[in-house]
Amino acid sequence: MTRTEKGALGALTGLSLGDALGMPTQSMSPAAIHEAYGRVDTLRDAIADQPIAPGMPAGAVTDDTEQALIVAELIIDGKGHIDPKEFAKRLLAWEDDMKSRGSLDLLGPSTKLALEQVRQGADIMTTGRTGTTNGAAMRVTPVGIANRPKDTRRLANRIYESCQVTHDTVAGFQSAALIATTVSLGLEGMTVRRALQESLRLVPAMETSGAWTPKASVPARARQAIRLSEEFSDEGDFERHLIEDCGTSVESNESVAAAFALSWRFSDDPQSALFAAVNLGGDTDTIAAMTGAMTGASAGPEAFDPTLCSRVASVSHLDLQKTARGLIALRQ
Repeated sequence: MTRTEKGALGALTGLSLGDALGMPTQSMSPAAIHEAYGRVDTLRDAIADQPIAPGMPAGAVTDDTEQALIVAELIIDGKGHIDPKEFAKRLLAWEDDMKSRGSLDLLGPSTKLALEQVRQGADIMTTGRTGTTNGAAMRVTPVGIANRPKDTRRLANRIYESCQVTHDTVAGFQSAALIATTVSLGLEGMTVRRALQESLRLVPAMETSGAWTPKASVPARARQAIRLSEEFSDEGDFERHLIEDCGTSVESNESVAAAFALSWRFSDDPQSALFAAVNLGGDTDTIAAMTGAMTGASAGPEAFDPTLCSRVASVSHLDLQKTARGLIALRQ
């Protein structure tokens, strides 16, 4: 397996493992997580009153992985491009399928609002103009795998294709671009920290037609979070200040920033980064998924516990090697 192939598989493996580890703790407070599970350091069944995924079995992934795989399929089918109309159609079909199975783990707020407008006949070129949450960032990893960072305009265009329908804002685009660019740089052989730094340099310069919103800048918050990750030597102090000073909500300028902080602090230990992420409270599955994708792109799949990874693949019926190969074939 080449370095690029290892990076592609590592990004998808880290994404899915982080997602599954965070599944039972998502939308819970740190105190509620501790009361229900203690310190989460392995795959766990969701408790019966889990607010999003009640009773889901250990190793089950959520919308983070499932939507990322939809993006991957669209990229492969479109020979590198994502058709926005087909993307909206696939997301609507996915949501309907989840509803038919009785799942509560449906769309995030920005994607849900955009697709409700699509169902009502709105122009899909206008439906994402308020989306600032992390739905585009959580699913964008395949774009980073399929596109090299050398041609930043091409990479930016492909990222924009993945977020326009639901997250057509500066915050939505930049959040997705930070994840995809970091992943793409990792596949080029950069260390995690070097990739994070270079992504924070490249993304603010990328042009986007996304709508302005008054939310705090995602790259600026990510830089602040990295500084926060270096300020505290004690893990408990670091996690507490990450929760209080950065935030762990679905807003991109909190959750993406938190993923940058975790990836930076645990750049040499991606598995520990995921365990830290899923105990923070808030949008734990997405923070862990994004952290796993960025660290895995540089470190490869061997950075994660193979027993846990095998269980996720088995429980969630994933063939990540096939997906990785299909995306790498398009990388130019």
